[in-house]
Amino acid sequence: GTIGNTVLWNIVSNGFTGAVYPVNPGAKVVHSIRCYPDVRAIPDAVDLAIVCVPGKGVLDVVRACIEKGVRGICVISAGFRETGEEGAAREKELAALCRGAGIRLIGPNCMGLLTTDVGVKLNATFARTFPRPGGIGFLSQSGAMGVTILDHAEDRGLGIRMFASLGNKADVSGNDLVSYWNDDPETKLVLMYLESFGNP
Repeated sequence: GTIGNTVLWNIVSNGFTGAVYPVNPGAKVVHSIRCYPDVRAIPDAVDLAIVCVPGKGVLDVVRACIEKGVRGICVISAGFRETGEEGAAREKELAALCRGAGIRLIGPNCMGLLTTDVGVKLNATFARTFPRPGGIGFLSQSGAMGVTILDHAEDRGLGIRMFASLGNKADVSGNDLVSYWNDDPETKLVLMYLESFGNP
């Protein structure tokens, strides 16, 4: 019933083409996959970490990811600037840790990311819908709006190429994704739901 459990199930049940390494110090196996007590215990390189722990534990997880050499982190966890001064200070430290290590960060306080690209097929969200492939790049600052639009796109037969929920936009912003999608020949249309423009 946890968000982390749902995200892991979405990754493995939608045909992700890469290796998956669940990390949970309290479990040996999740969804029939061997669990690791810490990201540093994983024997292989890790490209992307999806972080779904209570907000106060995120910084320790990110420090472990830095030691492991992870290059991308998506923090689904809440408990940052949306909660007040203490959370804002935690978010500032999170962004500084990632920036100092050369790691790109999506979130925190987001619903994840997905791509329907046949070479990847990653659904690292807690959304019910994994959309059909198509030419739309979609970003949403709101998780609830992201889920709603993914559901409506499926109802209308619209294909999504990539989706990212940006949450608090501590690092990766709409500008980054629009720039990326502009250079991606498979992205034909960009949809954005934004609640703020950091740099219009």
